[in-house]
Amino acid sequence: MSNDSNMSNDSNTTEARVAQFQKAFVRTKAEMEQRIVGQGTLVEDVLTCLIAGGHVLLEGVPGLGKTMLVRTLAESVRLSFSRIQFTPDLMPADILGTTVITSQKGGDSRAFEFRKGPIFANVVLADEINRATPKTQSALLEVMQENSVTIGNETMRVEQPYFVLATQNPLEMEGTYPLPEAQLDRFLFKLDVRFPSREALSAILDRTTGAELPVVNAVLSREEVLSMRALAREVPVPTHVKDFVIRVLEATHPDKDEAPPRVKRYVRFGASPRGAQACLFAAKVFALAEGRYSVGLDDVKRAIKPALRHRIILAFEGEADGIKTDALIDDILASISDVETKAKKA
Repeated sequence: MSNDSNMSNDSNTTEARVAQFQKAFVRTKAEMEQRIVGQGTLVEDVLTCLIAGGHVLLEGVPGLGKTMLVRTLAESVRLSFSRIQFTPDLMPADILGTTVITSQKGGDSRAFEFRKGPIFANVVLADEINRATPKTQSALLEVMQENSVTIGNETMRVEQPYFVLATQNPLEMEGTYPLPEAQLDRFLFKLDVRFPSREALSAILDRTTGAELPVVNAVLSREEVLSMRALAREVPVPTHVKDFVIRVLEATHPDKDEAPPRVKRYVRFGASPRGAQACLFAAKVFALAEGRYSVGLDDVKRAIKPALRHRIILAFEGEADGIKTDALIDDILASISDVETKAKKA
């Protein structure tokens, strides 16, 4: 009787936490959409990455509100924010910080003092990241993966939650340095920022050309974000869902039997295991945002493209023919569906 009672209490506690998660997620998304119009899915995906503990690469032409999206997120979640404008002459010390000599009391002695750079904020906007040199880009690798910065012999942890949102312009390629595969793999999602619809464009003009800009209130605290992140990690993943993610990941590799014909022809390297982790982390948040404490196939399918599109490396022929990785992922999903259908008939 006692064990049954404890199980019931645990269930009620979990249900309450899931309901609280869903309420906080919906409230924050609605607050951000007061300023970000016509990009509901984009807002949801960015918020999902924050809670999942990953970073985001935003790709889109100028003027679509990428910077405003990041600022709005920081304002609605009550986190410290910094913006780094990446340029060819930017140095690693401009991002990480530098050591300066300071005078002590009385001016008789001096000491070395480290002054933290903009990388130490909770939300970091790396604007036009592909304009910086590889040396500067690599300064982000450690902090994005390890949540720490090493200067000389000292390693400093960054405050959690820590969230990097990088932007890049797909049109202007002259004077840019494409992100290396190792750095692309550090991003949980790569999101395409699309041109708004006519209705959304009309609403944008109404809100941005009026007397006052919409005000965004802080509706989520740092502690709440960390609590939501902890709950997301607890969400169970059924075996068949995990197996599906593994099959998709294997099918991105051209040397695997599961790979469809176009993957074998156009892909040089498939997605890393980190891609499967990204799918499951995001799927858990998607499930909680809908009030469910279990991951379904639909949650995973929704996460697959943003989690894998930047992790599939095209061969020369794929780049020459203008093949999109999203189209290859569609082929993979269709091939897996065909295999399952044939298995059921057999």
